[in-house]
Amino acid sequence: MFLTQLDQRLWFPDPETALHDPEGLLAIGGDLQPERLLLAYRMGIFPWYDQSQPPLWWSPDPRAVIEPDRLHVSRSLAKLSRQQKYRITVNHAFESVIHHCRVLREDGPGTWITPDIQHNYCRLHHQGYAHSVEVWDDQQLVAGLYGISLGKLFCGESMFHLVNNGSKLAMLALCRHFSRQGGQLIDCQLPNPHLHSLGVTSWPRSHFLHKLKELQTESVSASCWQPQELSI
Repeated sequence: MFLTQLDQRLWFPDPETALHDPEGLLAIGGDLQPERLLLAYRMGIFPWYDQSQPPLWWSPDPRAVIEPDRLHVSRSLAKLSRQQKYRITVNHAFESVIHHCRVLREDGPGTWITPDIQHNYCRLHHQGYAHSVEVWDDQQLVAGLYGISLGKLFCGESMFHLVNNGSKLAMLALCRHFSRQGGQLIDCQLPNPHLHSLGVTSWPRSHFLHKLKELQTESVSASCWQPQELSI
């Protein structure tokens, strides 16, 4: 196994050739143009690196995923949802969501959302591939998440919150909405204890890649990603 150095050609190596140490690292270099990003997601690959590095491309084994109707809803989250304290929307403020995800992590443990990432995911949003879920307290954005849609698969990228359980509420809204529209799987990329507490499980990479090929050829409802307010 070796680490592939990408050039300007639009290609990636087979994800199954990714390194075991560090787990899932597949390639280095290339660019973040929307065409390359889309190819990466369609192959089960995603970028993850800090601003001091060139782009690093990953396809870990195992892969963290959740089936939307299997989200674990705690009592506190269920109570918050019933209170209808916050307004929830889809694709009303994508650029603000990714900006908050970037800034809050810059002030904390650090972020992989570089200026190039932010710019090109906004381009993908305008092209109809990247989407956001927003949580509002009156007119103030207090939580949200964003990711890439590939048919009946949604590739979650990042989330933020300024209020307790805000990002979990955004995740609950995404899962219920996506499931109602025909969505079948959410890719959460790397497993961690927080994700496992929400019901996220780990799949072998080979199983994830097989399911990815199937789901990206299928379609959710045409209204799924239209700007709208959600009722959960």
